[in-house]
Amino acid sequence: MRAPRRAPERARLRTTTALRTTAALLAATTLLAGCGGAGAGGDGDKLTVSTTTGIIADLVRQVGGDRVEVTSIVPHHGDPHSYEPSPGDAAKVTEADLVFSNGLLLEEPGIMKMVHSNARKGTPKVPISEKLEQYGGTVIKLEEDLGLDVLWLGWAVEGKVAGDGAQVRITATELEGPGDLHVYLTDTLGTPRSYIDSADGLNAKDSFTLPPEAHTHVNWVFTKPGTYKLAVQGEIESLEGERTESGSGTITFAVGGMGDAGAEGKKLLGTGHADVALNAEKHRLSVRTDDEKTGSTTHHRADEVALSVPDKAKDSVPKEQAYRFLGAPGDDIWVLPQAVIGKHVHGEMDPHAWADVANAEAYVRRIEAELIKADPDGREVYERGAGQYLKRLAALDKEVASTLATIPEANRKLITTHDAFGYLANAYGMEVAGFVVPVPNQEPSAAEVEQLGDTIQEKKVPAVFLEPNLAARADVLRRVAEDEGVGICTIYGDSFDDKIHDYVAMMRHNAKELARCLGGEGS
Repeated sequence: MRAPRRAPERARLRTTTALRTTAALLAATTLLAGCGGAGAGGDGDKLTVSTTTGIIADLVRQVGGDRVEVTSIVPHHGDPHSYEPSPGDAAKVTEADLVFSNGLLLEEPGIMKMVHSNARKGTPKVPISEKLEQYGGTVIKLEEDLGLDVLWLGWAVEGKVAGDGAQVRITATELEGPGDLHVYLTDTLGTPRSYIDSADGLNAKDSFTLPPEAHTHVNWVFTKPGTYKLAVQGEIESLEGERTESGSGTITFAVGGMGDAGAEGKKLLGTGHADVALNAEKHRLSVRTDDEKTGSTTHHRADEVALSVPDKAKDSVPKEQAYRFLGAPGDDIWVLPQAVIGKHVHGEMDPHAWADVANAEAYVRRIEAELIKADPDGREVYERGAGQYLKRLAALDKEVASTLATIPEANRKLITTHDAFGYLANAYGMEVAGFVVPVPNQEPSAAEVEQLGDTIQEKKVPAVFLEPNLAARADVLRRVAEDEGVGICTIYGDSFDDKIHDYVAMMRHNAKELARCLGGEGS
């Protein structure tokens, strides 16, 4: 029997986040969209299928067998949250009869924009997990609680947006305040990328795009204390670049003690998780806050609140050359920092649904239905392949549950390099105790390192877990684990590598490794 489900508890460490643009790539690859590709059966009698990840590609092969020709956009060792597609990837999509993605904003936005730009007209594009419950699966909310002692402020897009592949562009149009405002994101190589920079005046370049119903993290930096008012404009942007206005508004910031006076009469928001939220459907800008205790969400009118950037948020410009746009090294700045390195654009629901094997069964049922729809003559092949594989997955589900059940309950705690294991925890009686994806070439603060050590001590964690595709960047987690004398083990989240090539092997490895490292049967 499966272990009872329980909601994972999370305590996370502070790092930074990024959203890199793919405009140059898309400009080059969009030309491929008009090229004629093979129709169904273009490779003999095979159906040509493109998937966004290797995990989905493996599930499609298990169902379709020799009747499908499958390629994955994100390669082995790749990260679907940050992978930048190549012209070769676009060419594969052009040839596809059917495209599968995970959905729920797992994939980096540039991947999905490339898919919508290059898939032939009429080619089905199926985000599998977005109808998972109709096929017997379960979707859970993405839990985010970094425990920051200042406001954790991001951007969000809400509401329905018309147009296949359309996104919402947010542009900073005007700033009033005593100093400059910088909004930037840090990519997976530790390089900051500026999206709003008032130092040289605001113009069209002070903008970025988000998919519908998406959320992203950013760093907010103010160069002087006082009251700031930032005006922003939203536009719906089609694949062809056409723009339609979708709302505007002004956000007030109270920076340092001097900023409180300018925020009089407004509700001051200073802790927890919040987003500057643009509802593109209702043409409305608000500040969206989350209540960690109740799980509820509140929308505040933009003109009724002020966002606090207190004196404890005061920091200094880093010495690295890449941060010179913020000022001279050592200059005072007031910072609302962010949490997760790289392109962390996501929605409200956790997209890593396959980490629960019962959900993988739902993936398979959806894949079977879509393959039959695209290739009715292959129905017998697809039904047979799905039936056989579902039996394997049912046995795997029991194996994973029984293996993890051998771990002493006090040890069933996960600290990993990536927040990809909420479903595993929820399904098999584990707890996500923390995750950290460090920034390369940027030393964490002593407080951050201490917090990780305290979490390991407090939770009495026997081991931490590194994902192979992130292990090379996990120096902080590795170093603190060594200092605390706990084990360092391997777990697979979003991708395969040279050792693990398929989903069954991945889940079997994860279960055995968790048991071995946390004191279960494998120890």
